[in-house]
Amino acid sequence: MVQTAERSSHLDPSENVIFQRHMIAYNEASKIISGTVLEIGCGEGYGVPVLAALAQKYIAIDKYQTHIDSSIMDKYNIEFRQMEIPPLTDIASNSIDYVVTFQVIEHIQNDDLFLKEIFRVLRKGGKLLLTTPNKLMSLSRNPWHIREYTPSEMENTLKKSFTSFVIKGVYGKDKVIQYYQKNKASIKKITRFDIFNLQYLLPRWALQIPYDFLNRINRRKLESNNNDIVSSVSVDDYYIKEDTENCLDYFCIATK
Repeated sequence: MVQTAERSSHLDPSENVIFQRHMIAYNEASKIISGTVLEIGCGEGYGVPVLAALAQKYIAIDKYQTHIDSSIMDKYNIEFRQMEIPPLTDIASNSIDYVVTFQVIEHIQNDDLFLKEIFRVLRKGGKLLLTTPNKLMSLSRNPWHIREYTPSEMENTLKKSFTSFVIKGVYGKDKVIQYYQKNKASIKKITRFDIFNLQYLLPRWALQIPYDFLNRINRRKLESNNNDIVSSVSVDDYYIKEDTENCLDYFCIATK
């Protein structure tokens, strides 16, 4: 339950809105990638077949063991490695054409080293494709995130390793905005009891289990009360544009 609440899955209907939000990043990446691709933080592996079909070699990394369907592993040139990062152990410098890492950097303690290692393994001209939540649009503190970024913080973090990059935004259409507003109202009802603002004062570890429990209950309640919205949202209800004002996530493309 703890893992599922933070690691989105297409298997839980209540996860559909956030799952489709993650899939827009894979769809956008599929327009760009080729050659040797490294995915850092492949999660449940649902994005692997989208991108592996376009790569000559696909290396998927995750902190946890990921059970990628054997038929997909056999069909494409996929290698899975379980490791905690950074560093990117046993991955040679200048060996990767594209690095994709979606909803990961906010979990990394040393984000500067994380990006430095990505820069190291990329070939000259290689690209990093990265998504992470927009701090300004977050509805509460997520204790599983070490940090989130404002637009200027995202830019300043990237420029420590990359001199060439663009930061775009992931946006939702009408149904996604409706869900966001209903979620905002629901979370406000929960956090109204936090009169001492403890969600921002307590250490992350003390909040992780309560957050996961309440997060799961909240998503399932939203699904029950708004099934017409939750069940019908698709990847087409999201879009990416070159603007970060009020975006849900940043979609960053950095070039070595």
